[in-house]
Amino acid sequence: MRYRKLGSSDLDVSEVALGAWLTYAGGIEFDQTRACTDAAFEAGINFFDTANVYGRGAAETAWGEILSGRPRDSYVLATKVWGQMSDDPEDRGLSAAQIAKQIDASLARLQTDHVDLYQAHRFDPDVAIEETIEALQKVVSDGKARYLGFSEWTPEQIQAALDIAGPDLFVSSQPQYSMLWQAPEAEVFPLGAANGISQIVWSPLAQGLLTGKYRPGEAPPAGSRAASEEMGGLIGRLMTEENLEAVERLRPVAEGAGLSLVELALAWVLRREEVAAAIVGASRPEQVHANAAASGVALSADVVAAIDAALGDAPVKEPLLAPNAQAGVKHRP
Repeated sequence: MRYRKLGSSDLDVSEVALGAWLTYAGGIEFDQTRACTDAAFEAGINFFDTANVYGRGAAETAWGEILSGRPRDSYVLATKVWGQMSDDPEDRGLSAAQIAKQIDASLARLQTDHVDLYQAHRFDPDVAIEETIEALQKVVSDGKARYLGFSEWTPEQIQAALDIAGPDLFVSSQPQYSMLWQAPEAEVFPLGAANGISQIVWSPLAQGLLTGKYRPGEAPPAGSRAASEEMGGLIGRLMTEENLEAVERLRPVAEGAGLSLVELALAWVLRREEVAAAIVGASRPEQVHANAAASGVALSADVVAAIDAALGDAPVKEPLLAPNAQAGVKHRP
């Protein structure tokens, strides 16, 4: 496993990170979560990403129990705030009161006195951005988080925050990024690079589509994400014939490079120096090891060109989960 510096921080994070979105929030049993976490440490993964809203605390609770048995300096722990945490529609967002409430709740579930990275899960257009920034900065000054980041903010939203607090405010950005969703390369990547902000990308395997498990004209395999009533909706947006056929064209490219499709897809993401880590979920230990094998894989220019040719016009035009792209930035009067 290789490691990269996370933005302007002093954190060294594994190129492949373990995420807890759809699996450890209740998608698999606790024993499987523990087995995957143990496999991550075996593979050299030290970066673990979760959120308060994943299973409304379930993912944090699971990792709190599992990680509490390991030295705190042996892993980098990231969580997020923004999503609705109860049936109360007001129990969400990035107000000062909500951030103060949610960081304490997250730390209690995670059984730690601090997280290494605290991220705004989405942008909150209903709260003055100055209030959000001050509340996040207080989390750091109180010693409850070492660094701050954000996920799925638009370039305009990012720049508004930087204009107020400067480039030292954030060390990370978490956009969706894969062969099938390349939009962050245009503006988010260069804006981050200019301000010491690394990218830690989610869904680099396009919800599993780039693993090759789904074939054109065939029903999704039993037990797969696409076959699940609960999780099939998201990947369903990506499972077009165009995308499935593009993945088929990637198979010989991977074989020619001596790589699995998973290794090819993750190495493609990690080819960008702006990317500090690719966040990948796993429901079985062998998947963790398969993902970790992509670390350190360098793609030649010929292989990258072959990937571009295989993809053709396949990359989707809209993200899996759209950011608040049309929302304006609210300021204090």
